[in-house]
Amino acid sequence: MGNTSDKIKIITKYEGMPNSRSLDTYLSKGGYEGLKKSFSMQPAQIIEEVKASGLRGRGGAGFPTGLKWSFVPQNIQGPKYLICNNDEGEPGTFKDRYIAELSPHMIVEGMIIAAKAIGACKGYIYTRYEFFEEIKWLEAAIQEAYKAGFLGKNILGSGFDFDLDHYTGAGAYICGEETGLISSLEGKKGQPKLKPPFPAVSGYLGRPTVVNNTETFAAVPWIMINGAAAHKAIGTEKSAGTKLFSISGAIKRPGVYELPLGYSFERFLNDDCGGMIEGRSLKACIPGGASAPILTPEELKGLTMDYEAIAAKGSMLGSGAVMIIDDRMSMVELMKVIADFYHHESCGQCTPCREGTGWLANIMGGIYHKEGQKGDVDKLWTVAKAMEGRTICALSDAAAMPTKAITKKFGDELRAFIERGAGA
Repeated sequence: MGNTSDKIKIITKYEGMPNSRSLDTYLSKGGYEGLKKSFSMQPAQIIEEVKASGLRGRGGAGFPTGLKWSFVPQNIQGPKYLICNNDEGEPGTFKDRYIAELSPHMIVEGMIIAAKAIGACKGYIYTRYEFFEEIKWLEAAIQEAYKAGFLGKNILGSGFDFDLDHYTGAGAYICGEETGLISSLEGKKGQPKLKPPFPAVSGYLGRPTVVNNTETFAAVPWIMINGAAAHKAIGTEKSAGTKLFSISGAIKRPGVYELPLGYSFERFLNDDCGGMIEGRSLKACIPGGASAPILTPEELKGLTMDYEAIAAKGSMLGSGAVMIIDDRMSMVELMKVIADFYHHESCGQCTPCREGTGWLANIMGGIYHKEGQKGDVDKLWTVAKAMEGRTICALSDAAAMPTKAITKKFGDELRAFIERGAGA
């Protein structure tokens, strides 16, 4: 699905291979060699290797992976847990599903290595229930790994024990937030928890827990085999390695692409993806999922696909979901879809989010149905501003940020729509 031959393949090296999901295929390409190497290392050495690699969490926040692992207390009695966040609910994102389609063993191996590093005895892959095929592939890989001795007691004679289960969530966006996911896994309502304490100290069942994204775990075996320096040499100084980008919209070749971080957006769009479909022109781009502020064509000029460059433009790389907006798309309709989504997905725990997302959805509903009032665009901005930084998790901010960006950059289009509606 879309990778070009001149770029290094860390995650997508199984593209085009028959039976790519099978254990035999995985082993033929060096699968579980990274795990074997990790068993010759001390837990602290594994953590330091991942730290030195520059690997950052691929779920959206971009937090340094090795640093996150280092927060888990090493000299503590009792169980520790490891969780793979395979919920993937960010609109426009479909790259984690693709990893499960290509090679679920990559996820399993990465988790076992991470478990060795932090001393976890038990792990869970948390997948939203709509991913029917992916659930089947992941569970088959887990069973294969058990039969081959890569999971269970005394793995490969190392003396290390690790059990892995698969859990399906009910399809709530809020459970993509790690503490909301943990609540769901515990059998509770999927609502985020106050921090501190952080999961590394008190997470699943009150025990030390690490939660990482699917793509993050999938990158770990390559780092173990090739070394931290090899990974650090890819990408930029602060955004190391490759990243999966799921791109959609009116382009000739949408799909999932593995690119080195720091890659040119214009090259990505025009060369790799074939450019815009004939008769369409670029109006805007959402670079990291629906929660990322929208960027105009002018802002996209010279842009590179990495955390720092996109942040410098006032947006986020996020989950790597690139949504191309063409000239035929209405910003009113886009804003309404975004507002409705976050209103529907708010867990209701925090007042600014519960009430704020409702306000945004109601105002946009009025505008969309040609019942908008003068001043509604300014009201959207005011509500969004009041929602930021005042809640337990980032869902309120995720609704506020695109709202502010669209009203700022495309406010005239929204106002013109309101005026036409009033005169209809």
